[in-house]
Amino acid sequence: MTRHGQLYLRDQVPPRSTAYDQGKFGRLFPSLPPFASDSKSVRQRLMELGKPGGLMDAGDNLNSTDPVPGSPSNTDNPNMTAGFTFLGQFLDHDMTFDSTSSLERQNDPESIENFRTPFLELDNVYGSGRAASPHLYDKTTGGIKFLIEKLGGEGSKDDLPRNSQNMALIGDPRNDENTIISQMQLAFLKFHNHVVDYVIDSGLKDPNDAFTEAQKLVRWHYQWIIVHEFLPTTVGQDLVDDILKKGRRFYNWRNQPFIPVEFSVAAYRFGHSQVRPGYIANHGTQDMPEFRAPIFNFSLDPNLCDPDDLRGGKRAPRRFVDWDTFFDFKNGKVKPNKKIDPKLSSALFTLPFPAPGLPGQEEPIRSLAQRNLLRHLTFSLPSGQDVARAMEIDPLSPSDLRDLKDLGFDKRTPLWFYILKEAELRAQGKTLGPVGGRIVAEVFIGLLQGDRKSYLRQDPKWKPVLGQKHDFKIVDLLKFAGLAP
Repeated sequence: MTRHGQLYLRDQVPPRSTAYDQGKFGRLFPSLPPFASDSKSVRQRLMELGKPGGLMDAGDNLNSTDPVPGSPSNTDNPNMTAGFTFLGQFLDHDMTFDSTSSLERQNDPESIENFRTPFLELDNVYGSGRAASPHLYDKTTGGIKFLIEKLGGEGSKDDLPRNSQNMALIGDPRNDENTIISQMQLAFLKFHNHVVDYVIDSGLKDPNDAFTEAQKLVRWHYQWIIVHEFLPTTVGQDLVDDILKKGRRFYNWRNQPFIPVEFSVAAYRFGHSQVRPGYIANHGTQDMPEFRAPIFNFSLDPNLCDPDDLRGGKRAPRRFVDWDTFFDFKNGKVKPNKKIDPKLSSALFTLPFPAPGLPGQEEPIRSLAQRNLLRHLTFSLPSGQDVARAMEIDPLSPSDLRDLKDLGFDKRTPLWFYILKEAELRAQGKTLGPVGGRIVAEVFIGLLQGDRKSYLRQDPKWKPVLGQKHDFKIVDLLKFAGLAP
């Protein structure tokens, strides 16, 4: 059987069913063939594409005494601030958690369990609830607020609660993999706690009722940020408006919403392109200098209590975030994000937490780009060109992708790379392009429309009651959480 003139590759026909159960991954385009056969040659070429110093490496100087400036390939995005990378990472951890798939074998998305509910309901914050996750909650408040601890030191800042081995006691362990996402998790804990106070001060005295109402307000304001700030910034306001008014064209389901692998393995990994080599985490205190550090430094001893990078799982007085570097509080300190394009910061090619190597390869895979590309084979993802044609969008030409010609991917391109290149060529790297943008926007909006408890399903005309009048942005959330500069 053919589609767009392409033969299916033997033993690699993707599942065609759209009747996915809740909690599963699935496909947007189940009838499209894989972009390539799973062979040693293809894997070697993907490894070449994603190698350190290769085509996707931005070429940052990781030995620089100042880790924040990037190379000429690490270009600024004038329409997006640095914090959106980490807000996007936080959203990802709310939707998906695949702990079972492997880079070494093909995986059927229908058989992969998503250990997150496929909704935007903050289960990475609330865990399994007060009864099933009591370790997340503060008993001194009757269990209606989250536990929060201190970093230590003079003028001590707040930190996530941790056990004796510095493991964060939170709803998703991935939200402590770097200092910035760790402090983002903390911001949501503090936001909930302040909303509990707001609800009680408004007259709702019963603790259980106060928790339930606070949780609803937190979730709805968070969902508002997704629809009215994150998505317009990421894909453009026109596309968001089009989907809200005319409906979704490609993301549909029969039973329950699912997470499409075209989204989770390709389109939504655009954020990896926006990670900077380093960040100004905070401006220091009276007793400490500014904390300016690389996001990861593979050369450092992982057992250091306070390493000179931004890895997570550590507690020290300087490991906090001043959010005015990441989001625009109108004080002139905010830093821009990186443009969306096929270049990744060099730090992401030497990650401190390696994945197992390929069969017959002793060296572990430390390059995030290589991992992402290999997953296109394990999940039999279609080419970017086939997806574009299925969406009735003119695909990028081989000339647009001429850098891939020697690798043989200029006509059948891995979807993730294609989406990054499309953003660069068709949106100047400021937002996602038409293929990537529609996949991302339809999945986010579809997940909200499929959630019976979301504001978009229950009351689509609802307006925020916290922060600005009838509007609410991530800056407002941080202010309400007591984290304004």
